[in-house]
Amino acid sequence: MSTLEDRIRRIEDKIALQDLAHLYGFVMDERDLEGLSALFTDDARLGSDDGVFDARGLETIAKTYASRYDVLGATHHFVHSALSRFDEDDPDRAYGLVSGHAEVVRNGETMVVALRYHDVYRRTPQGWRIAERVMGYMYYLPVTDYVATMKSDERSLVYGDPRPADWPSVLHGKDLDWLRALYPATS
Repeated sequence: MSTLEDRIRRIEDKIALQDLAHLYGFVMDERDLEGLSALFTDDARLGSDDGVFDARGLETIAKTYASRYDVLGATHHFVHSALSRFDEDDPDRAYGLVSGHAEVVRNGETMVVALRYHDVYRRTPQGWRIAERVMGYMYYLPVTDYVATMKSDERSLVYGDPRPADWPSVLHGKDLDWLRALYPATS
């Protein structure tokens, strides 16, 4: 049985992980490259389901975001839900699934994005940080194309050619597996 101190620490850790999920949006929207160290571990990995991103290490992640900022205008990231569970064998490791959306101006075009982040978190001396983040998109498209494109499986229009959405079109069941791992069914 957990002690009261253990249970309180777990609650504090949950709140810290939720804060981390929300902080990400503010750091992105403010273009705060220095703030990335409050988000990621020094050896973090940033990837994407479509394979466009695969940055390893905080310095490379910062360069990746700097190049993204070069093509972005105003952005506004929203977190809708942030689920987490702790590693049963390592109290300094946790896993998360974060959903949200962003409103962005990319290359002068107003776009909307539905996002999911598959995260691995690690407690550091400075607090919880993202050790791995893999992004996926349900849609990434111009606002003017939203109504027609949502009816298609090819809802990623960000790179100029229609591409399949990362979910549910391509990764059938991946997020369901994550959810079941985060919150196993009880019988």
